[in-house]
Amino acid sequence: MAVVGVVLSVGVGALFLPGAPLAPSRQHDVVDAQADPSADDPSPSGSAASSAAPKPSPTLAALPFRATTVVVPPGVTFFSWSLMDRRTGQIWGSTNQTATTWPASMIKGWIASDFLRRATESNQAPGQDRLDEITAMIRDSDNDAAEDIFNALGRNASLTRLLSICKFTDSTVDPRGWGFVNISARDSVRMADCIADGTAAGPQWTDFLLGLMRTVREGDWGIRDALHPADAAQVAIKNGWLDYDDDGNWHVNCMAVAGDWAMSVLQRYPIDGPHLDEAFGAQNCEAVATQLLNPSYVIG
Repeated sequence: MAVVGVVLSVGVGALFLPGAPLAPSRQHDVVDAQADPSADDPSPSGSAASSAAPKPSPTLAALPFRATTVVVPPGVTFFSWSLMDRRTGQIWGSTNQTATTWPASMIKGWIASDFLRRATESNQAPGQDRLDEITAMIRDSDNDAAEDIFNALGRNASLTRLLSICKFTDSTVDPRGWGFVNISARDSVRMADCIADGTAAGPQWTDFLLGLMRTVREGDWGIRDALHPADAAQVAIKNGWLDYDDDGNWHVNCMAVAGDWAMSVLQRYPIDGPHLDEAFGAQNCEAVATQLLNPSYVIG
């Protein structure tokens, strides 16, 4: 198994001390971290690097997660992750965290947000039928509901707004629609932060949407499973999983956001390979979060 090496250019709290980055060990399967990860490296292995961001205050408490090495699971053809400190905007991740893949249902958090925010901007209250569709889209990952809302938003016009409003730098829109946005792990944590801080859905609807994302029924797995149940209950998630005939791969993606942090894990693996469903990808998302846990975090 490959190992993704991580260095941290700026520290957070007692764990992340400025001037004392976590350097990868000099093993043959560890790649030194780069200051500016390349968007042209789609490989599943590599190191992690910090994107440019303000230096955090040394008085900030340590997050439940920290930057460290991450083992790339065997059998994946693409594997990328990012972790954001939402207090500072700093992002760490794999060296290919700017490389893109298709989101599947992970993007539904934005589709719901865009509809709710635009309703407020138009001084309109969404009808109960629309709220029911949004609920089904988020909690049960209902594709028909997502497509209906997406059509009402002008289809790719909504995705163009996503790139602008959430300040994406790596992702692009595809004519085929929401399931084919080319999205990076780094932009995925920006989307999570954009939803959680109220920018995406607006102040009137953000708590409603986060409540749905904390109580998903279909696709309730991944990143937050690494946390104590009481903490996990406060984490909003929207995962995406689909076996795409277009490229013959499972695309299994995880997005999670809490008060101080956001995390994403993006991956692809062959439909006809040894891993025949989304369960493998779900386990990988949890495994990444488990490896990134702060050693001082007590699971209970």
